[in-house]
Amino acid sequence: MSLRAYLQKMRGTTHGSPPRVGTQDILWSWLGSFLGIAVLALLGQAYFDSRDLPLMIGSFGASAVLVYGAVRSPLAQPRNLIGGHVLSAVVGVACWKLLHQQPWLAEAVAVATAIAVMHATRTLHPPGGATALIAVIGSPQIHDLGFLYVLMPATIGPAILLVVALLVNNIPQSRRYPEIWF
Repeated sequence: MSLRAYLQKMRGTTHGSPPRVGTQDILWSWLGSFLGIAVLALLGQAYFDSRDLPLMIGSFGASAVLVYGAVRSPLAQPRNLIGGHVLSAVVGVACWKLLHQQPWLAEAVAVATAIAVMHATRTLHPPGGATALIAVIGSPQIHDLGFLYVLMPATIGPAILLVVALLVNNIPQSRRYPEIWF
């Protein structure tokens, strides 16, 4: 491939902005994400924070974008939501335990391996990359969890987001969630 052909690939293939989303979809996306994150935050504050068990991690914000704002995306389906976070958490914790002496390496290996594992298992969920990274760069509280991080927050959090998505995304006739389970 010539340098010119290589550089031309970076121009993209389509013109214009993505299609506009209707007001109704915007409102349902807002409501779903508000309720999903609110339930996680309230449960975390009421039951888990006092036990030093975080229920909320930053990657759940990105999951909310997918499961409430892009409900038909393959990346937003339950298999991807749960599987992506769980597998990435396992990878992230393992990378921290094995490579914490070289944090830069642990970070890179965690994200790259999480992506490879999600691809191999058909559970690609972009926020999973952040879940793996959080296991490595997280606070001492996150590191102290060890593999408990896989359960709390990386399994329970997405499960709560999923329940809210099932309830909210199926209220309007214009929406259906999920498209596929497995």
